[in-house]
Amino acid sequence: KMGNAESNAYQNHLSRFLPEEQSDIDGLFDALSGSSGSAGAKNAKTTRKTVTLAALQARQAAHTREPLPEPMTVRLYNGMKSIDLPGKSSGLSEQIAKEQFVIFMSNLLKGNADEKISIIMRMIAKTGGPLKGKQIQEFAEDLITSVVHVLSYRKELKGWSLENTRDSSSGVKALASELLSELKLPDGTKPVGSQLLETNFDQSAIEDWVYRVPQISVFLSVVIRQGLHVLHSLPDQTNDILNLVPLCKGVKGREVVSLFDIPAIIYINSHLPAELQHKWQLLFSSRLHGESFSQLCAHIVKKGPCIVILRDLDGFLFGGFASHSWEVKPQFQGDNRCFLFSVFPTLAVYTCTGYNDHYMYLNNGQQTMPNGLGMGGQHGYFGLWIDSDYGKGHSKAKPRCTTYNSPQLSAKEDFTLDAMEVWAVGDAPENAGRKGKKSILDVDPQAQALLEMAGKSRQSEGLREPIEEDEDDD
Repeated sequence: KMGNAESNAYQNHLSRFLPEEQSDIDGLFDALSGSSGSAGAKNAKTTRKTVTLAALQARQAAHTREPLPEPMTVRLYNGMKSIDLPGKSSGLSEQIAKEQFVIFMSNLLKGNADEKISIIMRMIAKTGGPLKGKQIQEFAEDLITSVVHVLSYRKELKGWSLENTRDSSSGVKALASELLSELKLPDGTKPVGSQLLETNFDQSAIEDWVYRVPQISVFLSVVIRQGLHVLHSLPDQTNDILNLVPLCKGVKGREVVSLFDIPAIIYINSHLPAELQHKWQLLFSSRLHGESFSQLCAHIVKKGPCIVILRDLDGFLFGGFASHSWEVKPQFQGDNRCFLFSVFPTLAVYTCTGYNDHYMYLNNGQQTMPNGLGMGGQHGYFGLWIDSDYGKGHSKAKPRCTTYNSPQLSAKEDFTLDAMEVWAVGDAPENAGRKGKKSILDVDPQAQALLEMAGKSRQSEGLREPIEEDEDDD
């Protein structure tokens, strides 16, 4: 009877995988259990194949650089080991049976929050729950570190690299804290700060968290597929992994290190409208294009939706997503898809409140209206403001920005700008000065006038940077 129950459960889990996925999983298990080919199949009845922690670690060590960091390999092993098989004394064996291996893969890659949760609990701590916030935070940091590491190792960062982005270590901590901020106690309260780290969370609280924070499942899927190199080449039914990291354009051949780190790119990208998540293209960098408001306008006007990020002299990183092309005009523009965000010292996104429609503002050369780039709030009191006298800005929110409910994003209310980038997201609009078309400087008289005011009318040829078609970017 027990044997039947066991094989039924096993067959049910196996049936979730397509035939080619099954053979991929079989191949990985055979490689890990040290048996392959027909001889292994013949002996399968007499000697049951199993996988040990040492085998998982050896597979990692067989590569010049480990596909997965050591702590995550141990967590995966603990997760596999946690699966109870009918009629077996649970958790005593140090070896993982084929059934455990398949059920682990099935639950984490194809299961719902309910099926994932007991495995995730054991991956967080061998003993299972209840778990302290600190243990969950360590798990989240290991998970994010592993995602960044394995995507870099497998060359899946799509033109981003650990060299052309900010160091990821602070971003890992910031993203882990942001994910952890969604943990709720049974009464619905969210503990914060040091209280969160010392609070005990039971299985239902963690299940609720995994259910509400989809990144946990997506990250686990990436770690398993790319880290263990299984089911990685098969077309994925979900887009969440496909667009986890957007294609990076416009930095090739330039010694530029982005203000973004990889965890922040993953996080901000996940908040963009789905149709814009596949590609980011660098439009403006103060380090490449100079510290000038007219240069900024010339590079970003009519280029479609984009992300603005800046760093103040205190090292705070923050910005906003503009859902529409920027236009130089004295009215507010954009729609309720716009948002403000912080990258450092905290990672957070602040979406529209519906209180007003002051989403985006860009103006220059007007006597009667403020000149600069702003998002949220109102004139003289923006959630994010860069003055046309380039280098000065403010982030005013007492206590919150009316448009986005964001706090003060800069270290000081009135800040000095240290560096700035603007990234176009999604595909460039048809009128964005593609090759063989007129430059934006020809078709936008305001941008032309703006340059003339800055004394740049004759040198404006230098601003006609074509949109880079570096399709061969890896």
